[in-house]
Amino acid sequence: MTPRESFISALERKQIKGRVPTFELVFFLTMEVFGKVHPRHRNYSQWHQMREEERKLHRKDMARIYVDTAERFEHSAIFLHPNPDDIDETLYLAETVREICGDKYFLMLHGDATFGIPSGNGMMDFSCKMIDEPEKLKEEADERINKMLDRAEKIKAHGGIDGFALCSDYCFNNAPFMSPSQFDEFVTPYLVRQIKGYRDMGFYTIKHTDGNIMPILDSLMAAEPHALHSLDPQGGVDIAVLKKKIGHKVCLIGNVNCGLMDTGTMEEVLESARYALKHGMPGGGYIFSTSNCVYTGMKLERYEAILDLWKKEGNYS
Repeated sequence: MTPRESFISALERKQIKGRVPTFELVFFLTMEVFGKVHPRHRNYSQWHQMREEERKLHRKDMARIYVDTAERFEHSAIFLHPNPDDIDETLYLAETVREICGDKYFLMLHGDATFGIPSGNGMMDFSCKMIDEPEKLKEEADERINKMLDRAEKIKAHGGIDGFALCSDYCFNNAPFMSPSQFDEFVTPYLVRQIKGYRDMGFYTIKHTDGNIMPILDSLMAAEPHALHSLDPQGGVDIAVLKKKIGHKVCLIGNVNCGLMDTGTMEEVLESARYALKHGMPGGGYIFSTSNCVYTGMKLERYEAILDLWKKEGNYS
């Protein structure tokens, strides 16, 4: 199997041979590894002043970073973060990555229009709208989904993308931002419609949210994503529990404790990775990753250590 085929098999909960697929939503340590600034950290304020030839060079350099990261760390999938973030540049970047690596890797984009946790400045206003203007908020939610699905139609017509990572965060470590009843009013119907729209177009979907998802787990499952990420142990999410409860319905991704990657001992980090593999792997339908991403400031040696363990213990016979 190619890395892409292995990733898709895991999303479809098929038993595979060989190593469990792995990837990260973002690998930000590109300066440390390759001596290059990550595409998301670049300031392209003068993009529209560039000649097209210069833009092509930038696109190729960004695409090369994504492919080099996947090759260096044996990722099976690449989550593209277009910069500048408009539909044309998104399509050009995906096309450039495919020119370099063909169909070797699963390519995905961000694609979530549902309401997540508001910013600190907007939290009070959003909370009041749920009570005072619920219908207006639902109209906004509906329009956001319409725009996202229209964007997906353009992406489908162009080709090259396999799926979407739905990265609206819903939960704090102790509980979701909304109560379960509010979530079912202002998020669930729109998440259901969004994922159905993607499925109807032939895309795979990975629903990401950090924190304690357990109070809204049934609502997330009602939307029928192909996978759930990040299975956050800092939010009390236990992959062993989820594997028994929903592992026959959805692919599980993550659960290696990002908090320990900074504050724990190396032994604790490796034990978290071992626990995720032990309980995620049986029967297939598991993709190895951290419980968030390889973020700026993470110690590279910690990430390399969990990958070394994955290479030894993350193999199906």
